[in-house]
Amino acid sequence: MSARKKNRQGAERRFSKLQAGTTERRRPAGAKQHRTDLRDRWESYRSHHGQVAADALKRLFKQPLATLMTSLVLAIAMALPMGLYVMLNNIEAVSQGWDGAARLSLYLKSDINDRAAQQLQSELKRRAEVLEARYISSEQALLEFREQSGLGDVLDQLDRNPLPALIVITPKPAYSSQQKVDALRLELEKLPQVDQLRLDMAWLQKLNQITEVSRRLAGVLAAMLAMGVLLIVGNTIKLAIESRRDEILVVKLVGGTNAFVRRPFLYSGFWFGLIGAVLAWSLLQACLIWLSGPVAGLSALYGSQFELLGLGFGNSILLILAGAGLGLLGALLVVGRELAAIEPR
Repeated sequence: MSARKKNRQGAERRFSKLQAGTTERRRPAGAKQHRTDLRDRWESYRSHHGQVAADALKRLFKQPLATLMTSLVLAIAMALPMGLYVMLNNIEAVSQGWDGAARLSLYLKSDINDRAAQQLQSELKRRAEVLEARYISSEQALLEFREQSGLGDVLDQLDRNPLPALIVITPKPAYSSQQKVDALRLELEKLPQVDQLRLDMAWLQKLNQITEVSRRLAGVLAAMLAMGVLLIVGNTIKLAIESRRDEILVVKLVGGTNAFVRRPFLYSGFWFGLIGAVLAWSLLQACLIWLSGPVAGLSALYGSQFELLGLGFGNSILLILAGAGLGLLGALLVVGRELAAIEPR
């Protein structure tokens, strides 16, 4: 091998080593890959959501009349079932003290004198089912009716006392069920001294049945009006999407995702539901304040300490959360389908 050939091979080896060393030295000088940690991602996500929520609220306030009208419709739709719910709660509160207070009123025949009536009272007291048997003479009944009705002048014009004597029977708690009270009623109706028997609990049972039917109707009404809220919010968000169609196209052209585009509209639905729920709560509170005075006066006439019940803290929070959730759900049902139809060509 010639000296020239050896020199050339040595030069090639040195150049290869030099090139490899240069590459190794230049590699660290290049751009470094930066990894974003989870905390930075969460802060960016939270900041963007806050900005979008604030911007959606500002857009609603830029059209105050349209926002107010839509929110009032939502408020009425949410206030109606909640108002019925409050009314049923007040009815149950009024009748709560009467539950289980079944009383049998035995109206005696007109030819039964006080001695025979008191003897019958003693016999009824000894029955195993009876807790208390109170005798009310016809004169005592007339006096109580005069005091409670305020019709003393009318009663003075009557030739005779129209009210019969009666015995009021209160069953023991062990015999206060509907089946046992009915059995006792059938036995007492057969007594020869009894002209008529009235079960004072019958009207309360009817009231409880009416209340139960009303409560179920309130549930049906609430479900129907919740569907109405979804439709109202969905239609409002649909119109908002159509009005910002060009803006959505531009955002998608520069690479905006569907999740990024639909976020402002979801917050708009959330704000509509929240504002509607707050207005519904305000309407209910105003109605309760307006009715509290007459209700207090009516209860005072009957010697009662009843006060009108409101929604309470828990139900108020539930109403507001339900309104906000319905608004968000109504927007969610519409946004995905509408945005899928808006694609740049």
